[in-house]
Amino acid sequence: MGKMLLQCNSIFFCLPEKEINNLVFRLINTDDRPRMNKILYFFLFLCVLPFFGQSQQVQDQDDNSNLVQFSGMTITADSLNPVPYVRIIDMASHRGTTTDVNGYFSFVAHINDTVVFTALGFKPASFIIPDTITKKRYSLIQLMSSDTLTLTAAYIFPWPTLEDFKRAFVELKIPDDDLEIARKNLLGSDIRMRAEEYPMDASMNYRNYIDTQTSKLYYFGQQQPFNIFNPFAWAAFIKAWKNGKFKSQEERLK
Repeated sequence: MGKMLLQCNSIFFCLPEKEINNLVFRLINTDDRPRMNKILYFFLFLCVLPFFGQSQQVQDQDDNSNLVQFSGMTITADSLNPVPYVRIIDMASHRGTTTDVNGYFSFVAHINDTVVFTALGFKPASFIIPDTITKKRYSLIQLMSSDTLTLTAAYIFPWPTLEDFKRAFVELKIPDDDLEIARKNLLGSDIRMRAEEYPMDASMNYRNYIDTQTSKLYYFGQQQPFNIFNPFAWAAFIKAWKNGKFKSQEERLK
C-alpha cells in the first residue's frame, strides 16, 4: 500500500493514503460540526506546537549564551585585607553565595545582572556585570568600606540612688600616694625588724669566722678565761638589760 507524506509546519505524519482520503472526505461531508471543529482544533494545535518548542529552544540558547562564571575576592578598602563571609546576592535570579575565610567567591550569573555585596561592619556594595565581556568568565576584586556606627554615651554607676553615691563618696578611703607609701616603707621600726630577721650574708659570715679564729689564737697555749668572773662582762650585761635588749621583738617595736 502506498503511503502519503503530510507535512504541517515541520511536523510530519506518515499515514496510509486510504486513511488520509477517508479523513479528508469525512471532514468535508460530515454533518457533525462539533466533532469536525474538534478535529480542526486538534490539527491547528499540532501545527502551532512546534513554534512553542522552537521559541523555548531559542530562549534557552539565549540564556546559555548570557551565562558567565563570576568569581573574585572581597577586600577592605583601607588595608586590603580579605573580608570573609560576605553575603553575595544576584538581584535578577535572587541566588548567590558567601565568600570563604579568604574572601573568595565564585558562582554562575548572567550578563547585566546586578550583584549586591553585604557584610557586618561594612557598607553594602553593588556591581553590574558588563555586557561587553567576550569570555564566559569574569573576575572582580570588590572593595568593602567600613561602616562605623557612632553610639551615644552611656554612663553606668554602681550606686542606685544619689544618696548612696554621696554616702560612698564621704566614706571613701583615699589610697596612699607614692610619697606616703615610701615613708611607711622607711620606718625605723620596720627597718630594724627586717634587719634582725635578715640572715647573714657572705661578708658577715666571713667576719664571724675570722673573729672566732682570732679569739682561739689569742688564747692559744693557755686556759681561756670564763666571762662569768669578768666584771667588765657583767657591766656590759647589766647595761644591755637596762636598755631592753633582752625584750621580745614585739615589745621593742612598741
